[in-house]
Amino acid sequence: MRVCVGVRRLLSVLLFLMSFTAAGFAAERSFGPFSVNDGHPDVIALNGEIGVGAALDFRRVLQAAPNAKLFVLNSPGGTVEMALLIADDVHQRNLATFIPKGSGCYSACAYIFLAGNERQVDGELGVHQISNDSGNLVSAQYSISDILDVLNRFNTPTEVLTVMFRTPPKDMHVFSQEEVARFNINRKPGTPAPADAVKTAEHEFEPDGAASSPPTPVVVAPSGVPAQTAPEALSGPAQAKLSAIEEYAKRPTRMAVYTGLDLFGDDISSLRTSDAAQCAKSCLSMNGQCKAFTFNANPRGARGPNCFLKSSEGTADGNAVAVSGKFLSSADPDPQQFSMGTIDPKLALFKDVDLPGGDLSSRPSQKGGTAQQCRLACIADNRCIAFTFIQRKSECWLKGAVGKPIFGQGMVTGVKKMQTFAPASIISLE
Repeated sequence: MRVCVGVRRLLSVLLFLMSFTAAGFAAERSFGPFSVNDGHPDVIALNGEIGVGAALDFRRVLQAAPNAKLFVLNSPGGTVEMALLIADDVHQRNLATFIPKGSGCYSACAYIFLAGNERQVDGELGVHQISNDSGNLVSAQYSISDILDVLNRFNTPTEVLTVMFRTPPKDMHVFSQEEVARFNINRKPGTPAPADAVKTAEHEFEPDGAASSPPTPVVVAPSGVPAQTAPEALSGPAQAKLSAIEEYAKRPTRMAVYTGLDLFGDDISSLRTSDAAQCAKSCLSMNGQCKAFTFNANPRGARGPNCFLKSSEGTADGNAVAVSGKFLSSADPDPQQFSMGTIDPKLALFKDVDLPGGDLSSRPSQKGGTAQQCRLACIADNRCIAFTFIQRKSECWLKGAVGKPIFGQGMVTGVKKMQTFAPASIISLE
């Protein structure tokens, strides 16, 4: 019995993965190190070195994605001149720039990042001096002049420029999250430029004693969270509208699939689907409202809902016939394996069986419930290793020890065991 259930579970997951991936994802088009996915035409990605033809490649990707709002960066750097040209296009198009966790934007790539109208670094941002292998001092000075001119137009914080020009070309200064917050490197749309803020502070009190208007207040957010203007500084629709980076961070990018795991509770909808892949697609179609799902893969369940869509992960529970999925955003780490005590409703429940003795209390833990509620109560109690439910009295007895099982008319008994869960697969949705 157990072997057959295990084989069915494995086959159901393999079929699920095959059918879900066979549906196909939107095509990705590449232009040198840049790419755009037809499913998300508002996002341009940079992955790789900025070569001598990168500026032209960027113009080509802009033509392919004319409505792009966000530029996602992951690059070791490259040719300074190309990076400055790209940065100028980013600035002109008012694109947001974002460095996700696990990604890095170093050297010349930093110029592009700093050009963002909105910008956020969750990964690594690294800067240093430019290198000049030719030894031509005049050429180096011209390059520095170009860099300063461009970065000043982007209202780059003075502290960032100071760190950049103090770091030798063979070294790399990677800003800590504390420095990111302190130097106001992250920026939301409408946040006043650091240079403007300094000027306002310097002229806060005029020579004749008349006070000028105070600067727009800026809230420095915790590490990993973009800084925001104070609520009173926002007005109308801008207060409710998500920024380009916030929209990107909420977008599901991966799906973690589990076998034998039921995500119990927090249902927002239930329906009948042909398979787990269709259940997953139904969840994805809810524009972010659905965060997880559980599909009942029991072939005997010919009627009623078998797909349960959830507003959160719910409560983890073991169930041999369940296939569950959790959707992860770019900000979420890959889930790790975990262990918990389970009482599988398909494999670990025994009818007409009593476990005398070993009760956690001299009174029933619950009265008037069901065997299912008794099972869940035992799972939730770390002291409980088994339970017996007396159906005619609707009594739930939680047990801290397992005695010798005997026949018990109308009783349901369950025994807890430790089980480890890990994703059977993590499917990319990009």
